[in-house]
Amino acid sequence: MVIDPLQHILCIAISMVTMHDFKLFKRSRLPIPKETKACIDTGYLGIDKIHANIEIPKKKSKLHPLTKEYKAANKAKASTRIIVEHINAKIKTFKILGERYRNRRKQFGLRFNLICGLINFDRGFRKGQM
Repeated sequence: MVIDPLQHILCIAISMVTMHDFKLFKRSRLPIPKETKACIDTGYLGIDKIHANIEIPKKKSKLHPLTKEYKAANKAKASTRIIVEHINAKIKTFKILGERYRNRRKQFGLRFNLICGLINFDRGFRKGQM
């Protein structure tokens, strides 16, 4: 899911099978312009080979704990990524992601796009604002 700074859903990628987010991102071949800054979580380690302008939090290891500067930087990065989590929670209120989808698989993409459109409409996004 790609979300702009104004909290609008720009595009989504879905899979009919269980798949890791980063694998789905690579398979979607979503063209991201080089000047676009991507704020991602640690599940996307290795994305720097695909896109150079990323903001990823530092991970601690068993032998190297995080310093106060890294913790503060991680908190700042998390505050920008929380927008995506809020939108995920909004989508889950429609039960399409919160539970097992038991309807026609061909209709899943259409319904998911309609739900994202409703969420964008609720957040004040209208056609022609971009």
